[in-house]
Amino acid sequence: MASIVVGVDGSPGSREALRWALDEARRREATLRIVHAWMVPLVEAMPEPWVLGLTPPAPSDEEVYEHLRAAAQAVLDSAVDDAKAEPAVEVEGELVEGRAAPALIEAARDADLLVVGSRGRGGFAGLLLGSVSAQCAHHSPCPLVVVPPDAAAGR
Repeated sequence: MASIVVGVDGSPGSREALRWALDEARRREATLRIVHAWMVPLVEAMPEPWVLGLTPPAPSDEEVYEHLRAAAQAVLDSAVDDAKAEPAVEVEGELVEGRAAPALIEAARDADLLVVGSRGRGGFAGLLLGSVSAQCAHHSPCPLVVVPPDAAAGR
């Protein structure tokens, strides 16, 4: 059976990519694998809480890790729930700890198509690491669709 991998991060761009991938999976009668990659942020790069006038955080490393993992799982669960509203498509979810582009490229190894949005969470980290869509364009092991913002308006 054909398979399509779509990357999600909870951003409007990834929601557009999910909608596009879901439509394509329905057309191709393909399995849709939704992948969300997450990382523990580089805490050393953040200013000390006292610099910002905040009380230093007290949670343990495990508590912080579990909070971040749970937040990432919630992003994935939301996308999977949205996709499962289309009963004609088999949907799978995969949570990956790591950088988004390598996680998506690896997930697409046996896929027929990789789908990403052209705008995600990005920000300063996106400037440092390069955009996920650009990295996927250079290294995807299968055809890639980069869904532009407001793709639904162009249908």
